[in-house]
Amino acid sequence: MFAYVGGYTTPDRDGRGNGINVFRVNPVSGRWSHLQHVGGLENPSLFTLSRDGTRLYSVHGGRTLLSAFAVDTRDGTLTLLNQMDCAGSNPVASALDPAERFLVVANYGSGTVAVLPVGGDGRLESVSQLVTLTGEPGPDAKEQASSHPHGVTFDPTGRFVIVPDKGYDRSFVFRFADGRLTPTTQGYVASAAGAAPRHATFHPSLPVLYVNNELDSTVTVFGWDTNSGQATERQVITTLPAGHAGRNTTAEIAASACGRYLYVSNRGQDSIVQFLVSPGDGLLRYAAHVPAGGARPRFFCIGPDSRHLYVANQNSDSITIFHIDQLSGSLIRTGVEISAGSPSAISFVTPS
Repeated sequence: MFAYVGGYTTPDRDGRGNGINVFRVNPVSGRWSHLQHVGGLENPSLFTLSRDGTRLYSVHGGRTLLSAFAVDTRDGTLTLLNQMDCAGSNPVASALDPAERFLVVANYGSGTVAVLPVGGDGRLESVSQLVTLTGEPGPDAKEQASSHPHGVTFDPTGRFVIVPDKGYDRSFVFRFADGRLTPTTQGYVASAAGAAPRHATFHPSLPVLYVNNELDSTVTVFGWDTNSGQATERQVITTLPAGHAGRNTTAEIAASACGRYLYVSNRGQDSIVQFLVSPGDGLLRYAAHVPAGGARPRFFCIGPDSRHLYVANQNSDSITIFHIDQLSGSLIRTGVEISAGSPSAISFVTPS
């Protein structure tokens, strides 16, 4: 298996990274060996992979660029295809449509969502649509002064796109067809004032949408109508254990492939929290939390084998690897830790 790691590189983002680094992961020991360094990149901070693993797309935090790479699935190496302006500032997340003909991008700094066509060779073309998000700023004058879309997630049908907006306390819902975003009849679903929705994920089999809220350290559970693309709030649950009084913000969210567990990262408490998922309705019950193994776990992901969870600790320049107990969903430190400057992106490709 090949691992791709990106992160922040520039002083304005407190970056200590040096671009994208490629590793080979030993399937037996779990150890990582370095294969390639792709330099000359500023803040390659989150990745989107094509389904077959042959294309990797990166946003560049705090900048106005997106990059497209070809992935050689035989040896894992990356080759830059092209870079394209995102028609906004600080792109923070992206997603490919089901046909992989378009890349949808959240521009955090300018409060817009961009659509870029993808050529047959994987290269990005110029922005074909730019949607400006509308609403009212949340109560946090520093973090919510304007629209700040922070995620892009297609629903399981591929016909709808969820864009959580941290600044406006709204998760926008769009229909996606013929390469264009159109607001649904609902348009958006509001969160509590100051909650600051950040990222979203769907349950793998139930019609349920989960959104983690950055500033109030909660997760909102929504029922999801696959026909209309309407979200209905069902539950709001904290990510923090009883008694925690310090500052905390959530960052990443992911559901296990089996659908029995949901995980969220806490920054401040610096932990990964595990929820148990009700098999009937997808509601959550707080199960446990484990130390992230470093400071400020901005990103984590579940590996392709569903047996490991990889945490990017941005402020301690490390990636911590956990084993996922298949019976309980509990996270167990493996003892393997990877050094990486200000990491915020990890993706995996299986060799061909």
